[in-house]
Amino acid sequence: MPDQLNKTASKDDPAAPQADATAHPAFDSLDRIAHATVAKATSGLSPSVLAEAWMDWASHLAVSPGKQLHLAEQAFRNAQSLMQAGLQLGPTQDESDGAGKPDRRFSGEGWQKYPFNVWSKAHQLSWQWWQDAMTGVHGETPAHEDLMAFTVGTIIDSLAPSNFPATNPEVIAATISERGQNLVRGAKNLTEDMMQRVGIAEDGPHPFEVGHNLATSPGKVVFRNDLIELIQYAPTTEEVRPEPILIVPAWIMKYYILDLSPQNSFVGFLVAQGFTVFMVSWKNPDAGDRDLSMEDYTQMGVMAAIDAVQAITSAPKIHAIGYCLGGTLLSIAAAAMGRDGDDRLATLTLLAAQVDFTEAGPLRLFINDSEVTLIEDMMAEKGFLSSDQMVGTFALLRARDLIWAPAIRDYLLGQRGDAFDLMAWNADATRMPARMHSEYLRKLFLNNDLAEGHYRVGDRAIAVSDIRAPIFAVGTEDDHVAPWKSVYKLHLMADVPITFVLTSGGHNAGIVSEPGHAHRHFRIANTAVEAPYLDPDDWQTRHAATNGSWWIAFADWLAKRSGQPIAPPRMGAHSGAYKALCDAPGSYVMQR
Repeated sequence: MPDQLNKTASKDDPAAPQADATAHPAFDSLDRIAHATVAKATSGLSPSVLAEAWMDWASHLAVSPGKQLHLAEQAFRNAQSLMQAGLQLGPTQDESDGAGKPDRRFSGEGWQKYPFNVWSKAHQLSWQWWQDAMTGVHGETPAHEDLMAFTVGTIIDSLAPSNFPATNPEVIAATISERGQNLVRGAKNLTEDMMQRVGIAEDGPHPFEVGHNLATSPGKVVFRNDLIELIQYAPTTEEVRPEPILIVPAWIMKYYILDLSPQNSFVGFLVAQGFTVFMVSWKNPDAGDRDLSMEDYTQMGVMAAIDAVQAITSAPKIHAIGYCLGGTLLSIAAAAMGRDGDDRLATLTLLAAQVDFTEAGPLRLFINDSEVTLIEDMMAEKGFLSSDQMVGTFALLRARDLIWAPAIRDYLLGQRGDAFDLMAWNADATRMPARMHSEYLRKLFLNNDLAEGHYRVGDRAIAVSDIRAPIFAVGTEDDHVAPWKSVYKLHLMADVPITFVLTSGGHNAGIVSEPGHAHRHFRIANTAVEAPYLDPDDWQTRHAATNGSWWIAFADWLAKRSGQPIAPPRMGAHSGAYKALCDAPGSYVMQR
């Protein structure tokens, strides 16, 4: 038997042939190439993950006669309900979308008429039946249950009657009234989008441009290295608080979500409150940056920015704010600083940022060792994860709103949605270096090292309990990326006072919630170190919602932890590494 097949040889027997993992590196390379090919065909999703989940579900359902009888009974009831709806030949009672909310896809007047009301009801009943079939199977692994429910739900949604011109009353009405011109425009829109996607045609003029009507807060780039540019924003008040603010955004998208249009710029709001604000602008990495690590992002990103802010302002302490992945990274840096006795942080603010990843929302469905290995093999060829792959994954999580609704509007109704600043930012994604993204997925998502005290900065482990600055944390009610109950877990790990805010909106819109924004509300509460723990549901019940923007409460919280106003610092240093290099928004944000 060849050595590589002799699996039963004893490792304790020196005469026994031993397998050598490095004997045939070409074989490993061949496997990686094959996996990368599979990844291209599946848009980066591991087929083995779904196969394992399906086998778990099918094998347990096969020996669950009670569940089978329940599903058969439910199918019979659904058939009866549809028969009654068909015989009524009139409006049927509105169904929910499966989450207890009215289904917006079928809310139009045309959907209340026969036969469209029956078709929509059939779709909703089918969707719910398959959810019941995928869940509650005795003995099925919860993770597999969630994945099967999501996958089947996504497939059923793709077959919704609203997605087809012959079964969508709104499309039929538009086609009749416009004599088919809506379909002509839709075909033109589809052709344009496909040509742009494959690079045949260039993007047309955009109503939003960085530096023109996006990211327009005046300032200077005062530091640049191979990973970040640091922007210092010009003051708009005669005096400022002595503690400057450093904002660390996520590197998965461009920084200017916190400096969108002048009317909803978080940066502009903070500057107007009398704070000196600095912002990290991440480089858009390419193949040459494939070996950048999480340690590099910590040291060359957060710590380098802190050093620059302190050198420019001469402030002994700073307020640090991190958003999304930037908040996770800032937590790592803050914990390392606390471990090492570095007390330069006056406060730490985390916006929709997780430090524990055991309940990381729908993204958790896809993250296991098989999936991460496939992503690593996919990144090995180019040295990075492309922005298209990441945007596609996020769109899949909310396919109804981000895939099917735009497709109906653009290609069946022949309309183009009105552009707005947040949508323009959302389309401006960045790449992810291979090594950093692999470490992020394995250390944080897979192993949950940060929450469990295994994450290392330098050569020593850190823990969230090492953080010494008081924390202001924000979760958003409809967050699909960092669910607010996951963000809330910070209460279990931090040993400092925490002010927690739960605000309306999603991962992005809940954070960009400027004063005057209609239909906004938030809950806020302070938790002392010695206070007993409240689970998130109890916390939400005990604290009433306040109408308006949480930004104002945040500015008040910062002001109470800041010194008396002083004259603003100069823009950058006189000379050296921190002198002003160019005007904001800088060059890194322009990289494509």
